[in-house]
Amino acid sequence: MPNARNDRTPAARAAVSPMDDDLGDLPISQDAPPAASGTGDRLAFLMGFVRDPSGVGSVVPSSHRLERRLVNNARIAEARTVVELGPGTGGTTRAFLKAMSPQARLLSIELDPVFHARLARTARDPRHFAENASAERIAELLATRRLPAPDAIVSGIPFSTMPQDVGERIAAAVSAVLAPGGRFVAYQVRPRVAEFTSPHLGTAKFEWEAWNIPPMRVFTWVKPAA
Repeated sequence: MPNARNDRTPAARAAVSPMDDDLGDLPISQDAPPAASGTGDRLAFLMGFVRDPSGVGSVVPSSHRLERRLVNNARIAEARTVVELGPGTGGTTRAFLKAMSPQARLLSIELDPVFHARLARTARDPRHFAENASAERIAELLATRRLPAPDAIVSGIPFSTMPQDVGERIAAAVSAVLAPGGRFVAYQVRPRVAEFTSPHLGTAKFEWEAWNIPPMRVFTWVKPAA
């Protein structure tokens, strides 16, 4: 597991709110985090990590506590169009669908073909469009599905392990398609996403979600209204 205490680079520290980043080291709970979603999801996630350690941000799916934080931070219940980057086995996807209004639409973009196939089977909903593609193609995929600018984009893809140029292109694409006033929420083990995104969207709100394996940094950007 990466050392979550010692990986905050100077660039990443400058890209988050000073007050939020002054939270210090990882909060430690005296109780064990609750189990993640079902055994099938856990096994599928572990197999995905074995297949591609650099492309999967964790060895287990997100906890229910993390899912709730993402729903709240992205204001999923208020969004008309939601985009999820790196949905994995679909626990977060199902949480978003549960919170979304009947009129809302969700576009999930998953690079791993095995995860994508599983997601297409387990998160069937007429509001959900699943794509097996790179997050760099977000603008193209929104146009293909004739979806309006997203009010919320949530990302679990591990920016810390991707090449510099890829991270820069994804961050630029996210900023370009996000609706004015829209929210980009990224949950990460390491803070490198801030280096890519803050030049486009400004300072992020930063929080820890300790009730997850591994504990996650949660960054929230709000795109300025035009």
